[in-house]
Amino acid sequence: MAVVLRLQRIGKRTQPHYRIVAIEKSSGPHGQPLEVIGHYNPKAAKDKEKVTISPEKVERWVKNGARPSETVGSLITRARKAAAQK
Repeated sequence: MAVVLRLQRIGKRTQPHYRIVAIEKSSGPHGQPLEVIGHYNPKAAKDKEKVTISPEKVERWVKNGARPSETVGSLITRARKAAAQK
């Protein structure tokens, strides 16, 4: 069972909103996630409102062998930078 951290789109056609989920790699784009780790709202005004991630959940999944996608990896680093600036 290969687990990946990736985006799962929700929301309306013109109002994109994404969940950051831990999901099996073989699952489709609308498959049942193992756990919701955070949210990403690309249309938010402020950078700290765009990405909401639980760092404890991310660390736990990465320690257990989950691989973040390229986009989720960049969102994790963006969230860490925003948390460091607080």
